[in-house]
Amino acid sequence: MAHVIDYEFGISAIDSGYQRPLLDAIHLIVEGGRAAIIDTGVNSSVPLVLEALRGKGLRPEQVDYVILTHIHLDHAGGAGQLLSHLPNARLTVHPRGARHMADPSRLIESTIAVYGAEEARRTYGDIEPVPRERIIETAHESSLALNGREFVFFDTPGHARHHVCVLDARSGHLFAGDTFGLSYRELDCRGHQFTIPTTSPTQFDPGAAHRSLDLILGLKPSAIYVTHYSQVRDIARMGADMHRLIDAHVQLAYRERDAGAARPERLKAGVTEIVLGEAERYGWTLPREQVLGVLAGDIELNAQGLAIWLDASGAG
Repeated sequence: MAHVIDYEFGISAIDSGYQRPLLDAIHLIVEGGRAAIIDTGVNSSVPLVLEALRGKGLRPEQVDYVILTHIHLDHAGGAGQLLSHLPNARLTVHPRGARHMADPSRLIESTIAVYGAEEARRTYGDIEPVPRERIIETAHESSLALNGREFVFFDTPGHARHHVCVLDARSGHLFAGDTFGLSYRELDCRGHQFTIPTTSPTQFDPGAAHRSLDLILGLKPSAIYVTHYSQVRDIARMGADMHRLIDAHVQLAYRERDAGAARPERLKAGVTEIVLGEAERYGWTLPREQVLGVLAGDIELNAQGLAIWLDASGAG
């Protein structure tokens, strides 16, 4: 059964079922009987999305758009299969990502490079292409309307060069994918939410990440929806934390750049220290072991991404 959180302005979060509960959110927006879906999860998420639509009395043909923040497979892996169930929907994607949705072969290759062939196949299944005529490229400051409700797209690299954030004009809320970091609900404490940057492979760019954060903060959204996981509200504080923690990751990478064969484990240990430092700074009540359990996969991926950035930038 699909787990759905309903917010105001016709916005809902659907748990994609990817890896564990409350890890990966798909967002649904309903306006006057028409719907848009933001990010898709993976192939196994498709039945959950269709179930959530039925639960709201919506038919598949009432979905006008499937909107991708970026094309990493935990966000876009199910897009081709989902579109096959939505006869009227078109897919929106950053111009850099459009060709990879029409021909996902390189996308699959890069995923195998990170996870290995067996794990990639087990987790993501067969990635289905999206017909080119159903794809809309969303360049910076382009817009589209859902039954008169305007969405504006902003180019926001840093986590990935094919990333957009989407401003919903009706609510004043922003859908940020991974650009505003990871904010898992298990880590909420005394009514506060917290964020950690995602520097995962393969396109982390700290300068671009800072600029994208400044763009987001300049839009002054009253709420932000991150894929991992859903709505956050304390935007100014969390934005300042993101800037500080991006710098902390960069400082870690430079510190360990000459560590040789020990570098992967030292980067992983350093990211762990950053996470536990946030727990101490804010007095997280979740026990250390559970904090590390919630963030285990992200710690590993952040360390890998920092190593790739060091090598790609020439700093390593």
